[in-house]
Amino acid sequence: MPEAQQQVQLSFAPVVQAVSPSVVNVYATRIEQRSASPFANDPFFSRFFGDQFQTRPRESRSLGSGVIVDAGGVILTNSHVINGATDIRIALNDGREFAVDLVVEDQQTDLAVLRVRDANGTDFPAITFANSDDLLVGDLVLAIGNPFGVGQTVTSGIVSALARTGVEASDYEFFIQTDAAINPGNSGGALVDMRGNLVGINTAIYSQTGGSVGIGFAIPANMARLVAEAGVSGGEIVRPWFGAKMQAVTADIAVSMGMAAPHGAMITEVAPDGPAERAGFRSGDVILSVDGLRVDDPSAFNFRLATRPIGQTAQLERLRGGATETISFPLEAVPSAAAEAVASISGNTRFAGVTVRQLDPALSEAKGLPYDASGVIVTAIEPGSAAEAMGLRVDDLILALNDAEIGTASRFAEIASQRARTWQIILQRNGRVTRSIVSG
Repeated sequence: MPEAQQQVQLSFAPVVQAVSPSVVNVYATRIEQRSASPFANDPFFSRFFGDQFQTRPRESRSLGSGVIVDAGGVILTNSHVINGATDIRIALNDGREFAVDLVVEDQQTDLAVLRVRDANGTDFPAITFANSDDLLVGDLVLAIGNPFGVGQTVTSGIVSALARTGVEASDYEFFIQTDAAINPGNSGGALVDMRGNLVGINTAIYSQTGGSVGIGFAIPANMARLVAEAGVSGGEIVRPWFGAKMQAVTADIAVSMGMAAPHGAMITEVAPDGPAERAGFRSGDVILSVDGLRVDDPSAFNFRLATRPIGQTAQLERLRGGATETISFPLEAVPSAAAEAVASISGNTRFAGVTVRQLDPALSEAKGLPYDASGVIVTAIEPGSAAEAMGLRVDDLILALNDAEIGTASRFAEIASQRARTWQIILQRNGRVTRSIVSG
Protein backbone atom coordinates (compact mmCIF):
# COMPACT_ATOMS: atom_id res chain seq x y z
CA MET A 1 0.00 0.00 0.00
CA PRO A 2 1.23 3.57 -0.71
CA GLU A 3 2.61 5.25 2.40
CA ALA A 4 2.66 8.85 1.18
CA GLN A 5 0.89 11.20 -1.25
CA GLN A 6 3.96 11.20 -3.52
CA GLN A 7 3.63 7.43 -3.95
CA VAL A 8 -0.06 7.77 -4.84
CA GLN A 9 0.90 10.15 -7.63
CA LEU A 10 3.43 7.79 -9.22
CA SER A 11 2.87 7.51 -12.96
CA PHE A 12 3.73 5.31 -15.94
CA ALA A 13 4.41 8.48 -17.94
CA PRO A 14 8.26 8.28 -17.83
CA VAL A 15 8.17 4.73 -19.22
CA VAL A 16 5.64 5.65 -21.92
CA GLN A 17 7.62 8.72 -22.98
CA ALA A 18 10.76 6.62 -23.34
CA VAL A 19 9.14 3.74 -25.23
CA SER A 20 6.36 5.23 -27.39
CA PRO A 21 8.72 6.63 -30.08
CA SER A 22 9.83 3.03 -30.75
CA VAL A 23 6.28 1.81 -31.46
CA VAL A 24 4.88 2.40 -34.96
CA ASN A 25 1.62 1.95 -36.81
CA VAL A 26 1.75 -0.55 -39.69
CA TYR A 27 -0.49 -0.16 -42.75
CA ALA A 28 -0.64 -3.11 -45.18
CA THR A 29 -2.36 -2.98 -48.57
CA ARG A 30 -3.51 -6.15 -50.33
CA ILE A 31 -4.94 -6.76 -53.79
CA GLU A 32 -7.68 -9.37 -53.55
CA GLN A 33 -9.66 -11.02 -56.32
CA ARG A 34 -13.34 -10.59 -55.61
CA SER A 35 -16.37 -11.38 -57.68
CA ALA A 36 -18.28 -8.48 -59.12
CA SER A 37 -21.60 -10.23 -58.50
CA PRO A 38 -23.06 -12.56 -55.88
CA PHE A 39 -24.34 -14.73 -58.76
CA ALA A 40 -20.88 -15.36 -60.18
CA ASN A 41 -20.77 -18.99 -59.06
CA ASP A 42 -24.34 -19.81 -60.04
CA PRO A 43 -24.34 -22.09 -63.14
CA PHE A 44 -27.73 -20.77 -64.27
CA PHE A 45 -26.60 -17.14 -64.42
CA SER A 46 -23.19 -18.07 -65.81
CA ARG A 47 -24.90 -19.84 -68.73
CA PHE A 48 -26.64 -16.67 -69.84
CA PHE A 49 -24.18 -13.98 -68.80
CA GLY A 50 -20.90 -15.77 -69.56
CA ASP A 51 -17.77 -14.09 -68.21
CA GLN A 52 -19.51 -10.90 -67.13
CA PHE A 53 -19.18 -12.17 -63.58
CA GLN A 54 -15.41 -12.55 -63.69
CA THR A 55 -13.50 -11.66 -60.55
CA ARG A 56 -11.94 -8.24 -60.33
CA PRO A 57 -9.00 -7.03 -58.27
CA ARG A 58 -10.00 -5.09 -55.19
CA GLU A 59 -7.76 -3.22 -52.82
CA SER A 60 -8.08 -3.89 -49.09
CA ARG A 61 -6.17 -2.43 -46.18
CA SER A 62 -5.33 -3.74 -42.74
CA LEU A 63 -3.66 -2.10 -39.81
CA GLY A 64 -1.47 -3.23 -37.00
CA SER A 65 1.48 -2.15 -34.93
CA GLY A 66 5.22 -2.68 -34.93
CA VAL A 67 8.33 -2.08 -32.84
CA ILE A 68 11.58 -0.49 -34.00
CA VAL A 69 14.40 -2.88 -33.06
CA ASP A 70 17.34 -1.25 -34.85
CA ALA A 71 18.32 2.39 -35.33
CA GLY A 72 18.76 1.76 -39.05
CA GLY A 73 15.01 1.40 -39.48
CA VAL A 74 14.26 -2.27 -38.78
CA ILE A 75 10.77 -3.00 -37.44
CA LEU A 76 9.38 -6.15 -35.85
CA THR A 77 5.67 -6.96 -36.25
CA ASN A 78 3.33 -9.93 -36.61
CA SER A 79 3.35 -12.03 -39.76
CA HIS A 80 -0.45 -12.00 -39.93
CA VAL A 81 -0.43 -8.19 -40.06
CA ILE A 82 1.49 -8.03 -43.36
CA ASN A 83 0.85 -11.48 -44.88
CA GLY A 84 0.03 -11.16 -48.59
CA ALA A 85 0.52 -7.38 -48.62
CA THR A 86 1.60 -5.66 -51.84
CA ASP A 87 2.48 -2.39 -50.13
CA ILE A 88 3.47 -1.76 -46.50
CA ARG A 89 3.96 1.58 -44.76
CA ILE A 90 4.72 2.59 -41.20
CA ALA A 91 3.90 5.75 -39.29
CA LEU A 92 5.92 6.96 -36.31
CA ASN A 93 4.21 8.49 -33.30
CA ASP A 94 5.35 11.95 -34.46
CA GLY A 95 3.41 11.54 -37.73
CA ARG A 96 6.27 10.74 -40.13
CA GLU A 97 5.52 7.97 -42.62
CA PHE A 98 7.91 5.61 -44.43
CA ALA A 99 7.55 2.90 -47.04
CA VAL A 100 9.08 -0.39 -45.87
CA ASP A 101 10.19 -3.67 -47.41
CA LEU A 102 9.51 -7.11 -46.02
CA VAL A 103 12.83 -8.66 -44.98
CA VAL A 104 11.82 -11.76 -43.01
CA GLU A 105 8.47 -13.47 -42.63
CA ASP A 106 8.48 -16.35 -40.15
CA GLN A 107 5.05 -17.93 -40.02
CA GLN A 108 6.29 -20.53 -37.55
CA THR A 109 6.37 -17.81 -34.89
CA ASP A 110 3.90 -15.36 -36.50
CA LEU A 111 6.63 -12.72 -36.66
CA ALA A 112 7.92 -10.56 -39.52
CA VAL A 113 10.74 -8.05 -39.95
CA LEU A 114 10.40 -4.87 -42.02
CA ARG A 115 13.08 -2.40 -43.12
CA VAL A 116 12.58 1.27 -44.04
CA ARG A 117 13.12 1.63 -47.77
CA ASP A 118 14.57 5.15 -47.89
CA ALA A 119 15.88 6.00 -44.43
CA ASN A 120 18.13 8.81 -45.77
CA GLY A 121 20.34 8.68 -42.71
CA THR A 122 17.45 8.86 -40.22
CA ASP A 123 18.35 7.53 -36.79
CA PHE A 124 15.30 5.64 -35.53
CA PRO A 125 14.60 5.17 -31.80
CA ALA A 126 15.17 1.44 -31.20
CA ILE A 127 13.74 -0.39 -28.21
CA THR A 128 15.82 -2.54 -25.85
CA PHE A 129 15.00 -6.25 -25.44
CA ALA A 130 14.46 -7.71 -21.99
CA ASN A 131 15.11 -11.31 -20.95
CA SER A 132 11.57 -12.65 -21.01
CA ASP A 133 12.65 -15.63 -18.88
CA ASP A 134 12.96 -13.19 -15.97
CA LEU A 135 9.22 -12.36 -16.08
CA LEU A 136 7.08 -13.43 -13.15
CA VAL A 137 3.32 -13.71 -12.86
CA GLY A 138 2.14 -10.46 -11.30
CA ASP A 139 4.77 -8.20 -12.89
CA LEU A 140 3.43 -4.88 -14.16
CA VAL A 141 3.47 -4.43 -17.96
CA LEU A 142 2.30 -1.87 -20.51
CA ALA A 143 0.83 -2.66 -23.95
CA ILE A 144 1.42 -0.04 -26.65
CA GLY A 145 -0.12 -0.15 -30.12
CA ASN A 146 -2.74 1.20 -32.51
CA PRO A 147 -6.08 -0.41 -31.57
CA PHE A 148 -8.89 0.01 -34.13
CA GLY A 149 -6.75 2.60 -35.93
CA VAL A 150 -7.52 5.32 -33.39
CA GLY A 151 -3.82 6.10 -32.91
CA GLN A 152 -1.12 5.09 -30.50
CA THR A 153 -2.64 3.91 -27.24
CA VAL A 154 -1.18 2.70 -23.95
CA THR A 155 -2.86 0.24 -21.59
CA SER A 156 -1.56 -1.19 -18.34
CA GLY A 157 -1.90 -4.52 -16.60
CA ILE A 158 0.01 -7.40 -15.13
CA VAL A 159 1.46 -10.65 -16.37
CA SER A 160 -1.50 -12.97 -15.78
CA ALA A 161 0.24 -16.23 -16.75
CA LEU A 162 3.29 -17.58 -18.54
CA ALA A 163 3.93 -20.39 -21.04
CA ARG A 164 0.38 -20.40 -22.42
CA THR A 165 -0.28 -22.84 -25.27
CA GLY A 166 -3.24 -23.57 -27.55
CA VAL A 167 -3.60 -19.90 -28.47
CA GLU A 168 -2.55 -19.85 -32.15
CA ALA A 169 -1.66 -22.46 -34.76
CA SER A 170 2.04 -21.63 -34.60
CA ASP A 171 4.93 -24.04 -34.13
CA TYR A 172 6.31 -22.35 -31.01
CA GLU A 173 3.47 -21.69 -28.59
CA PHE A 174 4.75 -20.25 -25.35
CA PHE A 175 2.80 -17.05 -24.85
CA ILE A 176 2.83 -14.42 -22.14
CA GLN A 177 -0.74 -13.77 -20.96
CA THR A 178 -1.65 -10.30 -19.78
CA ASP A 179 -4.77 -8.40 -18.73
CA ALA A 180 -3.48 -5.17 -20.30
CA ALA A 181 -6.16 -4.30 -22.85
CA ILE A 182 -5.23 -5.60 -26.33
CA ASN A 183 -7.63 -5.00 -29.22
CA PRO A 184 -7.61 -5.44 -33.03
CA GLY A 185 -4.81 -3.25 -34.35
CA ASN A 186 -2.57 -3.94 -31.35
CA SER A 187 -1.04 -6.95 -33.13
CA GLY A 188 2.71 -6.47 -33.51
CA GLY A 189 2.85 -3.82 -30.80
CA ALA A 190 5.06 -3.74 -27.72
CA LEU A 191 4.56 -5.29 -24.32
CA VAL A 192 7.08 -3.56 -22.07
CA ASP A 193 8.16 -3.81 -18.44
CA MET A 194 8.57 -0.99 -15.95
CA ARG A 195 12.13 -0.35 -17.15
CA GLY A 196 10.88 0.33 -20.67
CA ASN A 197 12.32 -2.88 -22.11
CA LEU A 198 10.50 -5.09 -24.59
CA VAL A 199 9.25 -8.29 -22.97
CA GLY A 200 6.88 -9.40 -25.74
CA ILE A 201 5.15 -8.73 -29.05
CA ASN A 202 1.36 -8.49 -28.65
CA THR A 203 -0.19 -11.00 -31.01
CA ALA A 204 -3.59 -12.38 -30.02
CA ILE A 205 -6.60 -12.01 -27.75
CA TYR A 206 -9.24 -14.33 -26.39
CA SER A 207 -12.62 -12.75 -26.96
CA GLN A 208 -16.17 -13.70 -27.87
CA THR A 209 -17.02 -10.15 -28.89
CA GLY A 210 -13.93 -9.02 -30.82
CA GLY A 211 -12.91 -6.58 -28.09
CA SER A 212 -10.64 -6.95 -25.09
CA VAL A 213 -11.94 -8.97 -22.16
CA GLY A 214 -8.65 -8.93 -20.28
CA ILE A 215 -7.06 -12.01 -21.86
CA GLY A 216 -4.30 -11.04 -24.26
CA PHE A 217 -1.23 -12.89 -25.43
CA ALA A 218 2.28 -11.84 -26.44
CA ILE A 219 5.21 -13.66 -28.04
CA PRO A 220 8.12 -13.64 -25.55
CA ALA A 221 11.01 -11.29 -26.30
CA ASN A 222 13.55 -14.14 -26.30
CA MET A 223 11.88 -15.62 -29.39
CA ALA A 224 11.24 -12.23 -30.99
CA ARG A 225 14.90 -11.28 -30.57
CA LEU A 226 16.06 -14.19 -32.75
CA VAL A 227 13.77 -13.18 -35.59
CA ALA A 228 14.75 -9.51 -35.22
CA GLU A 229 18.46 -10.36 -35.32
CA ALA A 230 17.95 -12.30 -38.55
CA GLY A 231 16.25 -9.26 -40.05
CA VAL A 232 18.98 -6.87 -38.93
CA SER A 233 21.80 -9.07 -40.25
CA GLY A 234 19.97 -10.03 -43.42
CA GLY A 235 20.45 -13.72 -42.67
CA GLU A 236 17.98 -16.56 -42.44
CA ILE A 237 16.45 -18.02 -39.30
CA VAL A 238 18.15 -21.28 -38.35
CA ARG A 239 16.85 -23.22 -35.37
CA PRO A 240 18.15 -26.32 -33.61
CA TRP A 241 16.67 -29.73 -34.38
CA PHE A 242 16.23 -32.25 -31.58
CA GLY A 243 15.02 -35.14 -33.67
CA ALA A 244 12.31 -36.74 -31.56
CA LYS A 245 8.54 -36.69 -31.09
CA MET A 246 7.12 -36.03 -27.64
CA GLN A 247 4.01 -35.99 -25.53
CA ALA A 248 3.05 -34.33 -22.27
CA VAL A 249 3.50 -36.26 -19.02
CA THR A 250 0.03 -37.06 -17.69
CA ALA A 251 -0.84 -37.75 -14.07
CA ASP A 252 -0.93 -41.50 -14.74
CA ILE A 253 2.46 -41.44 -16.44
CA ALA A 254 3.91 -39.43 -13.56
CA VAL A 255 2.68 -42.01 -11.02
CA SER A 256 4.09 -44.89 -13.07
CA MET A 257 7.49 -43.17 -13.23
CA GLY A 258 7.58 -42.22 -9.56
CA MET A 259 7.34 -38.47 -10.22
CA ALA A 260 5.97 -36.23 -7.48
CA ALA A 261 3.99 -34.16 -10.01
CA PRO A 262 3.33 -34.41 -13.75
CA HIS A 263 5.62 -32.20 -15.82
CA GLY A 264 8.16 -32.55 -18.59
CA ALA A 265 8.24 -33.71 -22.21
CA MET A 266 8.23 -37.48 -22.74
CA ILE A 267 9.95 -38.85 -25.86
CA THR A 268 7.69 -41.21 -27.83
CA GLU A 269 9.78 -41.71 -31.00
CA VAL A 270 13.33 -40.88 -32.01
CA ALA A 271 14.42 -39.95 -35.53
CA PRO A 272 16.86 -42.47 -37.03
CA ASP A 273 20.41 -41.09 -36.80
CA GLY A 274 19.07 -37.75 -35.58
CA PRO A 275 20.71 -35.53 -32.94
CA ALA A 276 18.64 -37.00 -30.10
CA GLU A 277 19.55 -40.58 -31.01
CA ARG A 278 23.23 -39.69 -31.32
CA ALA A 279 23.09 -38.03 -27.88
CA GLY A 280 21.73 -41.25 -26.35
CA PHE A 281 18.06 -40.33 -25.94
CA ARG A 282 15.43 -43.00 -26.46
CA SER A 283 11.69 -43.53 -26.26
CA GLY A 284 10.40 -43.22 -22.69
CA ASP A 285 12.92 -40.60 -21.58
CA VAL A 286 11.44 -37.48 -19.96
CA ILE A 287 13.12 -34.09 -20.34
CA LEU A 288 12.54 -32.01 -17.22
CA SER A 289 14.50 -28.82 -17.96
CA VAL A 290 16.64 -27.01 -20.51
CA ASP A 291 19.60 -25.05 -19.12
CA GLY A 292 17.98 -25.14 -15.71
CA LEU A 293 14.64 -23.78 -16.96
CA ARG A 294 11.70 -26.03 -16.15
CA VAL A 295 9.92 -27.80 -19.01
CA ASP A 296 6.21 -28.46 -18.42
CA ASP A 297 5.25 -29.93 -21.81
CA PRO A 298 6.55 -30.45 -25.37
CA SER A 299 5.63 -26.87 -26.37
CA ALA A 300 7.83 -25.52 -23.58
CA PHE A 301 10.70 -27.77 -24.65
CA ASN A 302 10.39 -26.69 -28.30
CA PHE A 303 10.43 -23.04 -27.28
CA ARG A 304 13.41 -23.40 -24.95
CA LEU A 305 15.45 -25.26 -27.57
CA ALA A 306 14.46 -22.88 -30.40
CA THR A 307 15.84 -19.88 -28.50
CA ARG A 308 19.30 -21.46 -28.15
CA PRO A 309 22.03 -20.63 -30.72
CA ILE A 310 23.31 -23.21 -33.18
CA GLY A 311 26.79 -24.56 -32.45
CA GLN A 312 26.54 -24.37 -28.67
CA THR A 313 25.35 -26.98 -26.19
CA ALA A 314 22.24 -27.10 -24.06
CA GLN A 315 22.06 -28.82 -20.69
CA LEU A 316 19.06 -31.17 -20.76
CA GLU A 317 17.88 -32.74 -17.52
CA ARG A 318 16.68 -36.25 -18.31
CA LEU A 319 14.61 -38.69 -16.25
CA ARG A 320 15.15 -42.37 -17.07
CA GLY A 321 14.35 -45.36 -14.89
CA GLY A 322 13.63 -43.19 -11.85
CA ALA A 323 17.04 -41.46 -11.99
CA THR A 324 17.83 -38.00 -13.33
CA GLU A 325 20.99 -36.89 -15.10
CA THR A 326 22.10 -33.87 -17.10
CA ILE A 327 23.05 -34.38 -20.75
CA SER A 328 25.15 -31.90 -22.73
CA PHE A 329 23.28 -31.73 -26.03
CA PRO A 330 25.04 -30.21 -29.09
CA LEU A 331 22.72 -27.85 -30.94
CA GLU A 332 22.56 -28.73 -34.64
CA ALA A 333 20.62 -27.03 -37.40
CA VAL A 334 17.85 -28.78 -39.29
CA PRO A 335 19.60 -30.50 -42.20
CA SER A 336 19.05 -28.72 -45.51
CA ALA A 337 17.82 -30.58 -48.55
CA ALA A 338 20.45 -31.94 -50.91
CA ALA A 339 20.26 -30.78 -54.52
CA GLU A 340 19.13 -34.22 -55.68
CA ALA A 341 16.30 -34.21 -53.11
CA VAL A 342 14.50 -31.32 -54.83
CA ALA A 343 12.91 -31.27 -58.29
CA SER A 344 11.18 -28.49 -60.23
CA ILE A 345 9.08 -29.39 -63.28
CA SER A 346 8.84 -27.23 -66.39
CA GLY A 347 7.97 -27.70 -70.05
CA ASN A 348 4.87 -29.09 -71.72
CA THR A 349 3.47 -31.24 -68.93
CA ARG A 350 0.54 -31.11 -66.55
CA PHE A 351 3.00 -30.87 -63.65
CA ALA A 352 4.79 -27.78 -64.99
CA GLY A 353 5.28 -25.19 -62.23
CA VAL A 354 5.49 -27.57 -59.27
CA THR A 355 8.50 -27.99 -56.99
CA VAL A 356 8.76 -31.06 -54.76
CA ARG A 357 11.14 -32.35 -52.12
CA GLN A 358 11.60 -35.93 -51.06
CA LEU A 359 10.93 -36.75 -47.44
CA ASP A 360 13.64 -37.12 -44.84
CA PRO A 361 13.24 -37.55 -41.04
CA ALA A 362 13.49 -33.80 -40.29
CA LEU A 363 10.97 -32.86 -42.98
CA SER A 364 8.64 -35.70 -41.97
CA GLU A 365 8.69 -34.48 -38.37
CA ALA A 366 7.94 -30.91 -39.43
CA LYS A 367 4.94 -32.06 -41.49
CA GLY A 368 3.58 -34.38 -38.82
CA LEU A 369 4.40 -37.56 -40.75
CA PRO A 370 6.04 -40.80 -39.57
CA TYR A 371 9.81 -40.80 -39.74
CA ASP A 372 9.72 -43.67 -42.26
CA ALA A 373 7.17 -41.99 -44.55
CA SER A 374 8.01 -42.08 -48.25
CA GLY A 375 7.03 -39.90 -51.19
CA VAL A 376 7.65 -36.34 -52.28
CA ILE A 377 5.97 -33.29 -50.82
CA VAL A 378 4.93 -30.21 -52.79
CA THR A 379 6.89 -27.20 -51.57
CA ALA A 380 5.94 -24.55 -54.16
CA ILE A 381 3.55 -23.99 -57.07
CA GLU A 382 3.93 -21.18 -59.59
CA PRO A 383 0.79 -19.01 -59.86
CA GLY A 384 -1.09 -19.63 -63.08
CA SER A 385 0.89 -22.79 -63.85
CA ALA A 386 -0.44 -26.09 -65.19
CA ALA A 387 0.20 -27.68 -61.80
CA GLU A 388 -1.97 -25.06 -60.11
CA ALA A 389 -4.73 -25.55 -62.68
CA MET A 390 -4.61 -29.31 -62.03
CA GLY A 391 -5.37 -28.65 -58.36
CA LEU A 392 -2.08 -29.45 -56.64
CA ARG A 393 -1.43 -27.63 -53.38
CA VAL A 394 1.58 -26.91 -51.21
CA ASP A 395 2.11 -29.72 -48.66
CA ASP A 396 0.43 -32.35 -50.84
CA LEU A 397 2.31 -35.63 -50.40
CA ILE A 398 2.53 -37.40 -53.78
CA LEU A 399 2.73 -41.15 -53.31
CA ALA A 400 2.32 -42.56 -56.84
CA LEU A 401 1.85 -41.53 -60.48
CA ASN A 402 0.25 -43.96 -62.96
CA ASP A 403 0.83 -46.91 -60.62
CA ALA A 404 4.52 -46.05 -60.19
CA GLU A 405 5.53 -45.46 -56.57
CA ILE A 406 7.27 -42.15 -55.95
CA GLY A 407 10.05 -42.36 -53.40
CA THR A 408 12.55 -39.79 -54.61
CA ALA A 409 12.51 -36.39 -56.26
CA SER A 410 14.43 -37.73 -59.27
CA ARG A 411 11.85 -40.49 -59.75
CA PHE A 412 9.06 -37.93 -59.64
CA ALA A 413 10.85 -35.68 -62.16
CA GLU A 414 11.40 -38.64 -64.50
CA ILE A 415 7.73 -39.62 -64.56
CA ALA A 416 6.12 -36.18 -64.30
CA SER A 417 8.12 -34.86 -67.29
CA GLN A 418 6.60 -37.48 -69.58
CA ARG A 419 3.53 -36.99 -71.77
CA ALA A 420 0.53 -39.15 -70.95
CA ARG A 421 -3.08 -39.23 -72.12
CA THR A 422 -4.25 -39.48 -68.52
CA TRP A 423 -2.63 -39.20 -65.10
CA GLN A 424 -3.61 -41.30 -62.12
CA ILE A 425 -2.37 -39.50 -59.02
CA ILE A 426 -2.35 -40.90 -55.51
CA LEU A 427 -1.63 -38.23 -52.92
CA GLN A 428 -2.12 -37.53 -49.25
CA ARG A 429 -3.71 -34.22 -48.25
CA ASN A 430 -4.58 -33.23 -44.68
CA GLY A 431 -4.08 -36.82 -43.55
CA ARG A 432 -6.38 -38.35 -46.20
CA VAL A 433 -5.18 -40.43 -49.14
CA THR A 434 -7.03 -39.76 -52.39
CA ARG A 435 -6.83 -41.12 -55.92
CA SER A 436 -7.52 -38.77 -58.84
CA ILE A 437 -7.51 -39.15 -62.62
CA VAL A 438 -6.85 -36.10 -64.80
CA SER A 439 -6.31 -35.69 -68.50
CA GLY A 440 -2.80 -35.33 -69.88
